[in-house]
Amino acid sequence: MTEATTRVSNWNLPNVITVVRILLAPLFFWMLLADGGADTPLRYAAAALFIVAIATDGIDGHIARSRNQVTDLGKLLDPIADKVLTGAALVGLSILMELPPWVTAVILVREVGITVFRFAVLSDRVIPASRGGKLKTLAQSIAISLALVPFPALLGDWFDWVNIVTMSIAFVLTVVTGIDYLVQAWRLGRAAKPAA
Repeated sequence: MTEATTRVSNWNLPNVITVVRILLAPLFFWMLLADGGADTPLRYAAAALFIVAIATDGIDGHIARSRNQVTDLGKLLDPIADKVLTGAALVGLSILMELPPWVTAVILVREVGITVFRFAVLSDRVIPASRGGKLKTLAQSIAISLALVPFPALLGDWFDWVNIVTMSIAFVLTVVTGIDYLVQAWRLGRAAKPAA
């Protein structure tokens, strides 16, 4: 069997799902801000859209692996889709004054910086995602989802503390895994030099 017959098309179902996730980000961002973040049906719809969209991250990955449809394009787009969606949510929450802007800034600097660094060294070496990185993504998804749904209005002001705790966990994991990522990259770089 030749390479041409075994090559996986870039336009397979997992990649289409990933592209749709990227395209949904601007719509979600508009829905979140349209009513000034007020407790309206549009706010609930924005939260639901985010939750469904971020859940597709696991779905497209499962489909790609189970159907042997993992592609370089998918590896490139998947983390970008996650960061565009979570970034839109964090920026939106900060605009609505529901999340301190410095928290959003630190998380975005980490996410964008690590992504740029990963692609910068891609030609030399691949730095695999760690378990901590996957846990960070899960923590961010949960914290942002809880922050988007106006639970304090539904359940009482005590739920603000739930949001503070979950977002703090996500923030700490984001910073710690970012540092760990750079340390691992430095170690791999040192190990590669003697081999060269």
